[in-house]
Amino acid sequence: MASVATHIVVVVTIHGRTSESNMLQDICVADLSNAVKVNGYTCKDGTQVTPEDFYFQGLASPSAASNTSTGAIVTGATVEKLPGLNTLGLSMSRIDYAPNGLNPPHIHPRASEIIYVLEGQLYVGFVTTAGKLVAKHVNKGEVFVFPKGLLHFQKNIAKSAPASVIAAFDSQLPGTQSLVSSLFGALPEDILVKSFQFKPKQVKKIKSRYQPKK
Repeated sequence: MASVATHIVVVVTIHGRTSESNMLQDICVADLSNAVKVNGYTCKDGTQVTPEDFYFQGLASPSAASNTSTGAIVTGATVEKLPGLNTLGLSMSRIDYAPNGLNPPHIHPRASEIIYVLEGQLYVGFVTTAGKLVAKHVNKGEVFVFPKGLLHFQKNIAKSAPASVIAAFDSQLPGTQSLVSSLFGALPEDILVKSFQFKPKQVKKIKSRYQPKK
């Protein structure tokens, strides 16, 4: 019995040491100046923490979505702009849409997303791993959810009026991977030609719009 009990204690102890997910201090403001790479950011010295670490006014006003190629612009309030979010597992964004503007198909690999419509009417949706489109028109004051890691989009259906939403995420840094720019900016031409059954000239033309990331 003693050996069994000892084994249980050891297992519980090891599990506790390797899977601690709760905060071990009140706050852990991100030290954005520290070059050390961890899963998140190291904590700023507590004596250097200020109210500004927990404050961001970048979502207060609309951004000029009409100046973008798709007619939509995202302003993020993630840990990179709001260091106080570090280890808290949440963040926000504001998305502004010009008339007929589109936030193109993309995924957030590290977070689910919920949007609240501030102004306008949007057609929004996501695609399941089975290929099913789940989409709906949403209006001012309404909410829609995009599950973690699923391809999704939002489109302003008004031809003469702008729209805007506030988005919340269950990650301090949800990440965004754009479908089109990732495919045509990164993948080799022969892979794209075979995958989409396009002619090489068509692929070249599309790829010319998306510069590969270094």
